[in-house]
Amino acid sequence: MKSISILGSTGSIGTQTLSVVDENTDLKVVALTCGKNISLMEKQARKYKPKLVCVSGEEDANSLRVALKDTGIKVTSGMEGLIEAATMEEADIVLTAIVGMIGIRPTIAAIEKGKDIALANKETLVTAGHLIIPLAKKHQVSILPVDSEHSAIFQCLQGNRENTVDKILLTASGGPFRGKSYEELEHVTLEDALHHPNWSMGKKITIDSATMVNKGLEVMEARWLFDVPLSKIQVTVHPQSILHSAVQFEDGAIIGQLGTPDMRLPILYALFYPHRRELSGEKPDLFDIGSLTFEKPDFETFYGLQLAFDAANTGGNMPTIYNAANERAVALFLQGRISFLEIPELISKSMVEVDFCDDPTLEDILETEQNTYEFINSVCFRKIKAY
Repeated sequence: MKSISILGSTGSIGTQTLSVVDENTDLKVVALTCGKNISLMEKQARKYKPKLVCVSGEEDANSLRVALKDTGIKVTSGMEGLIEAATMEEADIVLTAIVGMIGIRPTIAAIEKGKDIALANKETLVTAGHLIIPLAKKHQVSILPVDSEHSAIFQCLQGNRENTVDKILLTASGGPFRGKSYEELEHVTLEDALHHPNWSMGKKITIDSATMVNKGLEVMEARWLFDVPLSKIQVTVHPQSILHSAVQFEDGAIIGQLGTPDMRLPILYALFYPHRRELSGEKPDLFDIGSLTFEKPDFETFYGLQLAFDAANTGGNMPTIYNAANERAVALFLQGRISFLEIPELISKSMVEVDFCDDPTLEDILETEQNTYEFINSVCFRKIKAY
């Protein structure tokens, strides 16, 4: 029996993780956390009977305590509750599927308690990789990637750790606007941007895929996960989303991982690594697939991707500025307050205007996040006043 804590259980990755639990009777859920989806959390708590649940606000926690008073489940809230969920003695592995930098502190706490991490929270390594990776090594903790691309790379490296990597081929679907010109993106609607051709994901990550910022975040994450320089990471647009990523070695050989676009596969692999398990659903058939195609990314139209390379090359707190600016800009786009093309524009402005820090501590990182939010809010306020 393997016991897991799931941080972010009501989101896309969290709910798919629970579907994996449903199919594997030797997985036991000991903690669940969410933001504000209290009704779903109550259903999950009653079904999986964790020892502890956590929600973001204390008022919601009080409501949930009343709703779950017959179960004996402990209900907590806020960062204190998240950290408690991440550090439970009973948990063998912590799956971090929270969206945003709020996932950093509980991840650090879990590592310090010796918990293996199934990582689906990009921001943890994007903004704090220089803190997280040394800490994981110190405590001999495994960080197992849950993103489909990073899981694919991780799988390709099995049995090849002693071989020199020439290039990591990080695939991208291209999103709903692949092949579009900058001018064609000027009138993109929210509905257009949320229509991903291959994957079913939450709203924020779907918008990130449309701007290709998501791939930029994955580039920064891959750098830390696999200890490779940026010059060895190549983004490759692959519209079919069958080859989830590949590794090219010094002799030119390419090893890739293929599969259907189903997030349950990397989740299952992370939870049972190094063993594989049966996964329900349709399996890929090469005859049905027929052919796979690959294209160079358009760094000019989707310049949010180029900005990610720029941020990573600069280092320090610049990846945090990039990430925080994107988070805030996407939220504004989802609210209908800015246009699609203003997302990378705001990221670019933030990278110029927000104070740079060369070797940030965790406190510096969190302060940078707030400074970036405040800068974007001020820019948008001035824009509203101008009208």
